[in-house]
Amino acid sequence: MATPVDPDFRARLAALNDKFAATVPGTLDKIRAALALCVAGGERPSPEALHQLHEVLHGVAGSAGTFGFTVFGQEARRIEQMVRGVLATQAGWAPVVPEVEKLLAWASRDAKAGHYD
Repeated sequence: MATPVDPDFRARLAALNDKFAATVPGTLDKIRAALALCVAGGERPSPEALHQLHEVLHGVAGSAGTFGFTVFGQEARRIEQMVRGVLATQAGWAPVVPEVEKLLAWASRDAKAGHYD
């Protein structure tokens, strides 16, 4: 027996994608704010600041791909893992900053782009 097809599925999915796209500028602002808080801590950001950065990157990593922002989600996941490493070892912070800055610059141009440069 065939499964009934929801005739409004594609329209609802497109609406959800549009809603996610509308949140991207605010999400980038949250990443910027979390990064600024970390950088304000100097060479060793506080665990609280790192957790905040980790949390916002984790959110992007977990949801972006669902709404067609695949590369944005993948890069957020990669950087999230870098931050997780800093949290675990209290080392390796310096390379995180330019990676977050690159993500912000790229996503500001086109967070839905299919390639990361």
